[in-house]
Amino acid sequence: MKILYLCHRFPFPPKRGGKIRPFNMIRHLQASGHQVTVCSLSRSDAETAESQGIAEHCERFHIGQVREPVQFIRMVLRLPLLTPSSMGYFYCSDTAAEVKRLLAAERFDLIFVHCSSVAQYVEDVQGIPKILDFGDMDSQKWIEYANYKPWPLSWGYLLEGHKMLRAEKALARKFDLCTATTRAEWQTLEDYGTGAKTDWFPNGVDASAFSPAAPDHHDPDLVSFIGRMDYYPNQECMLRFCQEVWPILRARRSSLKLTIVGAEPPPFIRALGELPGVTVTGSVPKVQPYVLKSCVNVAPLAIARGTQNKILEAMAMGVPVVTSPAAAGGVDAVAGEHLLVADSAQDIADAVLRVVESPAERARLAQAGRERVLSHHDWAASMRRLDGIIARCLQGGAK
Repeated sequence: MKILYLCHRFPFPPKRGGKIRPFNMIRHLQASGHQVTVCSLSRSDAETAESQGIAEHCERFHIGQVREPVQFIRMVLRLPLLTPSSMGYFYCSDTAAEVKRLLAAERFDLIFVHCSSVAQYVEDVQGIPKILDFGDMDSQKWIEYANYKPWPLSWGYLLEGHKMLRAEKALARKFDLCTATTRAEWQTLEDYGTGAKTDWFPNGVDASAFSPAAPDHHDPDLVSFIGRMDYYPNQECMLRFCQEVWPILRARRSSLKLTIVGAEPPPFIRALGELPGVTVTGSVPKVQPYVLKSCVNVAPLAIARGTQNKILEAMAMGVPVVTSPAAAGGVDAVAGEHLLVADSAQDIADAVLRVVESPAERARLAQAGRERVLSHHDWAASMRRLDGIIARCLQGGAK
């Protein structure tokens, strides 16, 4: 089967959330005997260069390289329009032309799109079965952002959220089947009432790349947080954690240390490293050594849509996780059994100390967390669900 696959961030190397899911899909489909043509975007010469590694995982690929100033202008130009600014940011005339050329030159059996922002390239194509993997429902994320931003930014995010909501509903009706990352995101999609066929399949984790260390390898006083620090939900999370939770923890256990690991931390995040016991690393070659060294990994995000890969990876490494109700909703795990869930600053601190002060509790959560990832967030099982979704779409035919 010939598949045209579009995604908003070039899916190689798979080292961040927006790349991991599409990469695993592409690799699976190609390995299953399909011919996969990938079309996506890069934002720099360096990203374009490292993206070449996708070659061994697909039939061929096209990279539309864009420049941030131009994409920003595209976003601004859409502010007075009904079209979401996100669509402007992920638009590339070179990619649009290449998609048009490919569809005119040959016959594809399936068009698969990951992320609604690039559905614009094929939304009006007819006669070919099309699947749109929303992943997360972006409209809900922008609307949530509005609660955390000062005016007029709050107004801008709220406007973008409602424009994206309108676009998501319209796109759902133009595709033969639509999917999401979690059951909660799928329910949101279903609640739109578009009449579109929908389903969901989870993110997985590479349990061999993220595997446990020896039981005594960790530092019993070390807490870790992992996540790109140019991403607002991660920034908000760590600012709040350091302001509200960290003082409680240090007052009760002054030997505690916190390591914040993630690429591109802005100055106000780097400044957290001036707090007692806090280290901000910036970009690192691999996150595994930092997580494995820690006694507990925290991810108490207030803004969390879909699956937080950082949680799955920590659980896979046998490191207990303390997270928020919002972030826990994207992981197929039971609170208190496989990970700890807390909301208020005091409850988060209590949960962290519960792990730090009890080796037996840490060992229990470490084992239960990894076992849950292996049983419920395995990429092979997720890809079997994807195969069933594709078969269902093909059986239904194209609109």
